[in-house]
Amino acid sequence: MNLLKEIFARIWALWALLFFISTMFIAYLFYIPCHFLKEPRRANWHRSVSRVWMWIFLRVIGCPLKIKGAENFKHVPNCIIVCSHNSLMDVPVTTPFMPRANKTIAKKSFSYFPIFGWIYSFGSVLVDRNSDASRRKSFEDMKQVLNHGLDMVIYPEGTRNRSYEPLKKFYDGAFRLAVDTKKPIIPTLVFNTKKVLPATKTFFMLPHVLEMHFLPAVESINCTAQELKEKVFKLMWDYYKANE
Repeated sequence: MNLLKEIFARIWALWALLFFISTMFIAYLFYIPCHFLKEPRRANWHRSVSRVWMWIFLRVIGCPLKIKGAENFKHVPNCIIVCSHNSLMDVPVTTPFMPRANKTIAKKSFSYFPIFGWIYSFGSVLVDRNSDASRRKSFEDMKQVLNHGLDMVIYPEGTRNRSYEPLKKFYDGAFRLAVDTKKPIIPTLVFNTKKVLPATKTFFMLPHVLEMHFLPAVESINCTAQELKEKVFKLMWDYYKANE
């Protein structure tokens, strides 16, 4: 049975990759206005196109997405969304299906791929993690995203969580950004992406229903970045444990 599962997962991964690449060229035609639009119109257009493309993609590969807690964005100004990160599958789930237009912090190395890199760049603040100058610039760029009235999506774990624990240790960046800009944080958890595209396996994918849960906003005023980080970490950890 395990052998059959492994074979099926490789075939399914190949099917998903081929479908992604073939539809990417079609989707890119609709992303072309992003070359000319200014923010925040570019981010709004990018999210609209991505939402349609990924809605189709996720259903065709057997991974429909369910969203819970979107009402937590009501009456909340643009904010910082901190999201759990277990799999590369988190990428097509988060930015397109956030309730509002947004940008995410992302690896600059991904932007070098033709076509995909352009699409990726339109919706991201790019950072080279090996460069102190790039990290400093990305912090200022994220402030500019918030100044445009957009939400900023950040994975506070930095890289994918390959452990069996609900979360990895959080980095400080998202919480320093929140304190500096006085923007609230909406903690967000993505479920089942690790089952679909595990970080510990190569070229392996299984169909499964995905879920993204938004928790109530956490205010950043009158607290330090460290206090905010600890509070959000506990909220997300406890919620994950209660809902896994």
